[in-house]
Amino acid sequence: MRLNGKIAVVTGAASGIGRAISELFAEEGAVVYATDIVFPEKSAQLKNIIRIQHDVSDEDQWRALVARVEAEQGRLSVLVNNAGIVGSYEAIDCVSMETYLRVVAVNQHGPFFGIRTCVPLMKKSGGGSIVNISSIWGLIGAVGVAAYQASKGAVTCMTKNAALTYAPLIRANSIHPGIIRTAIIERQDPAMNQVIVDDTPLKRMAEPREVAYAALYLGSDEAAFVTGAELVIDGGYTIR
Repeated sequence: MRLNGKIAVVTGAASGIGRAISELFAEEGAVVYATDIVFPEKSAQLKNIIRIQHDVSDEDQWRALVARVEAEQGRLSVLVNNAGIVGSYEAIDCVSMETYLRVVAVNQHGPFFGIRTCVPLMKKSGGGSIVNISSIWGLIGAVGVAAYQASKGAVTCMTKNAALTYAPLIRANSIHPGIIRTAIIERQDPAMNQVIVDDTPLKRMAEPREVAYAALYLGSDEAAFVTGAELVIDGGYTIR
């Protein structure tokens, strides 16, 4: 029960990494407010998981979410900013501004609004942990995916800003997944996925649960002396 007694908010929790994090957090004793813009109609109801429809790009919805958490729980321990979209695989000179702004609204503004609205309650709660799900493309270059890479690079630096700004009361760390078996990856060109797998020293995709364990560590008191860190979960891709 590594999160026993903690209250957590996890965004993008309907599937993939966010769902795995929500379920693992609940198994480890947390009460989890699992949010997403839409949930499958037949989503199983799990103990300690409260599902909320929530658009992370809307600051007013963030305020309403935090107000509900405070009213129902009185405190907040962990924020996991996981919601994200790829949106486009196009280069800087090809991606439309509409697409670019939508990707940034979800991937960059979402965590910004999350931190902005959750930090006051975390301070009142005596402290907390922020876990931002970035990407290996928030650390190194890639061809195309300009909007996604711009947004994830911003998340990487924003995490360090939060770590410095809110220390010592609140910790902030980022996780940088490589190729993970999620719906987003499965919708990509299989040939492109295979190239990434072939270039990964461990020669496979990871499962969402493997990223969830990293979030569990950073959200728990076991990581009490860890802040501003970049935890890379990529099978060795970025060390080549």
